Amino acid sequence: MRNNFDEQLARLNTSLIEMCEIVKHSIAQAKFALIGQDVALAQKIIASDDEIDNKEKEIEGDCLKLILRQQPVAGDLRYVSAVLKIVTDLERIGDHATDISELTLLLAGTPYIKKLEHIPQMAESTMTMLTESIEAFVKKDLQLAQKVIADDDKVDGLFEMVKSDLIELINENSENGDQAIDLVMVAKYFERIADHATNVAEWVVFSLTGTHKDSKII
Repeated sequence: MRNNFDEQLARLNTSLIEMCEIVKHSIAQAKFALIGQDVALAQKIIASDDEIDNKEKEIEGDCLKLILRQQPVAGDLRYVSAVLKIVTDLERIGDHATDISELTLLLAGTPYIKKLEHIPQMAESTMTMLTESIEAFVKKDLQLAQKVIADDDKVDGLFEMVKSDLIELINENSENGDQAIDLVMVAKYFERIADHATNVAEWVVFSLTGTHKDSKII
């Protein structure tokens, strides 16, 4: 019985890694579409969001079947519960990649008012955080999960830089206003992606310790 349960948990891990890779690809493509003002690529990202939604539903279904059939307790229940929470954050990250791509469509056709510097850095940092948070879950690495949580401050700092630079451009010329606001929104979506990666890491901590944000749950 235990061997069968462990096999199902291993399949959950595989599915989670697959969903993470799909989401990471969406973030990377959203970054490239934004930088290159690539309308076709942005439209492709928007259209592919269903793949992430379907993967979320598939994993949720597997988790619920496992709970009903195996009735896990203690650490095993925490583990499966964490997966259910993690896939929700992954799905929201996919939504934000779509949000960024929709803004890319609005921004296309007009040269940027400044070279995009900190926003691509935000994208790279969020992808690293996401990769490490899922790695921490699969490897049950508490220290790595805590590193991801700490790394959120770096993305927050980059967001403040973007916001400050764009506010300065608006002050210099009010005609920069519309594009600057859209670019701030793009940066905000990347900042939210980092928040969701942090959420994933916090659920890793929960799966290992039973504590979520300093509150003991299970």
